[in-house]
This record gives sequence, structure tokens and C-alpha cells, in this order.
Amino acid sequence: MIKHIPNGITLSNLLFGFMSIGATSIGDYQNAAIFILIGMMLDSMDGWTARKLGVESTFGKELDSLADIVTFGAAPAMLIFGTTFTDLGFIGLLIAGTFPIFGAIRLARFNIDSDTSTKSYFTGVPITAAGGIIALLTLFNYALPQAAISAVYMLLCILMVSKIPVPSLKNVPIPKYTIIITALLISIIIVTRYNAMIEYSNLIIVAIILYILFLIIFLFLKKKRIKRAEDYGN
Repeated sequence: MIKHIPNGITLSNLLFGFMSIGATSIGDYQNAAIFILIGMMLDSMDGWTARKLGVESTFGKELDSLADIVTFGAAPAMLIFGTTFTDLGFIGLLIAGTFPIFGAIRLARFNIDSDTSTKSYFTGVPITAAGGIIALLTLFNYALPQAAISAVYMLLCILMVSKIPVPSLKNVPIPKYTIIITALLISIIIVTRYNAMIEYSNLIIVAIILYILFLIIFLFLKKKRIKRAEDYGN
């Protein structure tokens, strides 16, 4: 049972990616973006949970990639099409489709890199970060020029398949996507401050509470591990 917990988190990530696509299809762009950001939270939890439980597996790694291509590839592409490229019709759909294509290339390259676990950097921008940036930009699409959003979108496509080294933040003593909570809360405060008509799904409240609990557990175990190492050294 325990070995399935990380995969359950990964599948939850996939579910929120699908929910984002569904929300986009009915024009609920704000919640579509929120669901992608919740997916980011879940994506930062599954690998850590698998390592702590000692249940890392090739199956889990492949499942994570499949979930990522939906939540951080297809979902942001649908979101950017609905908010920015929809007036271009079929051409806009093709432009939006470049994101999951480049994202898939990025994930495939990551999966075959045998030195990934030991590197302190990624080669190219991870699809998770790129998809999260698109989601955050969408929250502010009422205030940002569409040309600027389009430019960032295409730039992220290029950066995902580039050879540019991006710090992996593996040595930072907090989960690598913790910053997403701060960015998300600030975004919600700002957006609702200037657009009182926007309503968010209550799932974001549940997600933030659960993620904060995850951070508390993470920091507690981190402190416990450091103390054990110090005691062993003495």
C-alpha cells in the first residue's frame, strides 16, 4: 500500500492537469491556471515522498513524465490558446501546440540523462517551471499585453529544448517549488484586489493547506536528519 502513495500523488497531478483543460474548455481560465499551479505543488511532492518511503521505481519516473506532459504541456497550451491565440483560429491552435511538443522533447531528454540525479543543474528550463509560468501569466492576462504573453510563451518553448544550464535547487533546504505558494497567494491577492468579479475554486484553499502541512513535515524531517548527523559526528 505504501509503495503506491507517490504514484497516487502523481496521478492527482495528472487529474488536475485534466481539470485545467476542462476548465479552459468552458472559459474558466482563472481556475484553469490555478489547477496547473496545484499540479506544481503535487509534482514537488511525489518524488520526495518516494525517496523518503524508499519506493522509487522506473514505473514511477515514467508515470511522472506522462503526468507532466498533460499538466505542464497540454494544459498550459490549451490555456494560452483560449486566452491569447483563439482569435487566430486553427493557426493559433498550431502555435499553442508547440508547447507540449517542445515539452515532450525536454522530458525525453531528461529521462535518458543518466547523470540527472547527480547534477546540480538542469539542461534547459524544466517543463514544470515553464507550465507554471504560463499559469501565473494567465492570472494577470487582464493587465499584460497579449504580445508580451505570446513572446514569453515562445521563449519558454525555446528555453525548454535549449542547452542553457538551469540551477536545480537540489541543495536548497526547502522543496524546490515552495516559492509557488508565495507567488500564488500574492497573485490571488493582487488579482482579486483589482478584479472583484473573479471567483476561485475552493480547491486552492485545500491545496495550500495540504502543501503547508507537507512543508512542515519536510522541515521537521530535515531538522531531525541534521540532528542525527550531528549526534553521529560527535
